[in-house]
Amino acid sequence: MERYYTPEEIAKLLKVSRETVYNWLRAGKLKGTKVFNFWRIPESELNRLLNREG
Repeated sequence: MERYYTPEEIAKLLKVSRETVYNWLRAGKLKGTKVFNFWRIPESELNRLLNREG
């Protein structure tokens, strides 16, 4: 089963602000799913972002 992260967890892992992660989600740079009005980002999407940026 895939692990899902909150925007806050992603921000802490990548050492960026929470607002940066929300901006990425809104711009489509990072794909996530809203669950009851809360964003969740799958680990595979985090890996995709890191591979694209790296």
